[in-house]
Formats: sequence, C-alpha cells, structure tokens
Amino acid sequence: MCARLRPRGSDHDRRGCAVNPEVFAEWFRRQGHRVVRTAGSWWYEASPRVWQAFPHHWTLTPAPGELEELLRSQRAVALRCSVPLDAPEGRVSYHTVWEGADYGIVDLHGSVRGVVRKGMQRAQVEPVPLARLAEEGWELEVDTCRRQGRAVPLTREAWRRRHLAAADLPGFEAWGALVEGRLGACLLCVRVDDWCEALSHQSHSDFLAARINNALTFGFTEGMTRRPGVKAIFYGLEGLDAPATVDEFKFRMGYRPVPVRQRVALHPWIPAAAVAPGHRVLAAAARRRPTSGTLGKAEGMLRFHLEGKRPAVEQRWPECLREERPPARARASAAAPAPAAPVRRRGQRRPLPAPPPDPATAAEPHP
Repeated sequence: MCARLRPRGSDHDRRGCAVNPEVFAEWFRRQGHRVVRTAGSWWYEASPRVWQAFPHHWTLTPAPGELEELLRSQRAVALRCSVPLDAPEGRVSYHTVWEGADYGIVDLHGSVRGVVRKGMQRAQVEPVPLARLAEEGWELEVDTCRRQGRAVPLTREAWRRRHLAAADLPGFEAWGALVEGRLGACLLCVRVDDWCEALSHQSHSDFLAARINNALTFGFTEGMTRRPGVKAIFYGLEGLDAPATVDEFKFRMGYRPVPVRQRVALHPWIPAAAVAPGHRVLAAAARRRPTSGTLGKAEGMLRFHLEGKRPAVEQRWPECLREERPPARARASAAAPAPAAPVRRRGQRRPLPAPPPDPATAAEPHP
C-alpha cells in the first residue's frame, strides 16, 4: 500500500503513507521539543512553558480537569487547542480546510484561475527531497519573514534540524515549485490517518510575479487529493497574530473556513484579575515592536483567552465566518437574561398552568 502512495520524485519509499500521531510526536522530539500525551490528545512544548495540541486538525473535548492537570504537571504557563464550536469556552475561530477529491481549476475563485494557469506554466510543482528543503529552503524562509515584516523565528541550524528530522520518518514530505530548476517556493506536510496537514509554506520574492505561491498551493492540493485514502487537507488554523490576508489567499484557492473555538488555558495559579491588565501591557509592547513574533503571539494568547471566556454568540466572529454567525435576533435572545419568576404574595393563589395547544390548530415550527 505504501509503495502505491509514494509520490513522484520521493527519496523515501514510505513517504506519503498515512501515519499515526506517534510518528508526528517523534518528529517534535527530534527537534528538541518536549512531548506528552493526555487522555484526549498529544501536546508539544511549542515555546518555553507554552504547549500546543497536535495533530492540529483535531478538535478536542477535554475531560474535566484534563487541561488543568497538564498545566500543573508540566509547570506550563499556557496551552492552546481547538475545541468544537458548541464548547463552553474558547475564542470563535476556524480551521482552513479542503475536503473531498477531484480538486481542480473549477474549485478556485474566478479571480485567481488565470493567475494559477500562469503560475503553472512558469513553474514545475512536484515533491522534492527533504534534504533539498533543509538546505535551499532557508533562503526562502528568511525572505518570506522579511517580506511579511516578521523576525525570522529559527536559526539556520534549527531550520535544517526541523526538516532533516523528518527525512527517515514515514508520512512527511516536501513539495516545491521550481522555476528553471531553482526552488522558488516550498511546503512541508505530513499525512496523519486520512488527513494531510500543511505545516509551513515559504516563497522567494524573486518569483512572486510568476505567481509561484498560487502554483505551489494548486499543485500540492491537486496532487494530494488524488492520493488514495486522503480525506481532507488542513492548511492551518487562524493565527494568533497573522494578518487576515494570509488566509484570504487560501480561501481564493478553494479552501474554506471550518468554524471551531480556540481555547487558551492559563495556569490556575495566574490570578484572573491580572490577565486583562497583562494583555494591555503586551498589546502596547507588540505595537512598539511589530516584528517581534514572541510579543505578537503572547498578546494573541491572552487576547484569545479573554475573548474565549465570553459566550460564542457575544464574540466578534472572524469575517470569513460571517455566514456561520447566528442572526442578531438569536444573539440577542441568547444574551438576554432569563425572565424573573413572578413574585407571589402571601395568600395569593398560584396561577393554573395554561392548557396545551390544540394539535389541530398549533402552528408548525420553522426549521
């Protein structure tokens, strides 16, 4: 089965096979991250004392006390995971997803179909060896971060370690868009069960006019949806500090937002009264240093935590979920307090309940 799934250009017979989360966990361990497993999910320490659930496309329903126990046992400051939209806590958010097979040019927004055709004429999109991504992709990572006004989050050695750590693991593969043999854009992904997760995407400014990003996303998505057993592609969750334009690009490429709630839990020892003032301080610091990814993500974590305490119907929903948001009347009804029970004075008889409606004349409820 794995041999049939081997992508064209792969340098490993097992690449492209579906794997379980334990292989994903091994990749994080090889990079130096701590990894733990709880009853409901896997977690890795994404940054010091901050933990992220994975696989990233999972939505969790944590057992009572599960998150608090993880925070205490790992002496963590915060953790982040996706939970269902009807969960009692979490900031209303989304996953960017393509589901189904037969992805093609007709699935794109009309404004980018010509752009994609142009890009596919200029670039050759195909799987590439992970070793090539480890060496040549660093230049693309630096250029992408500088173009987006962000500090480069990894050193060159950490970048090499990140990709070489997956070189002999099944399920991981790299895709590239090549222009006259030069790597113009690249992408790292992993197969977990019947999902494919895109983990990163970089490109070089020299090839933006050739629509290299559109070509890579289209070629990668078309190729993966043709793989046997691939049910869906996860292209990321709403970022803590990323601009909306990052995901608008993906939506024009046929992906859609799937509503979830992002839950950010803080250590129980952190006083609740200190969170809002702390967020204001971080927000001010992030405005002064807009290129600091650390400040931006820390501010986002506290913002998501604070917003997530409010009922979903009272939150400001992302613009891409405007069609999913309940109508104003439903929001007002959900937010309105329950009517107070009538006060019965001493000696006053309790009113009799109203008779049930006549089934022959009762109105049908609206669906």
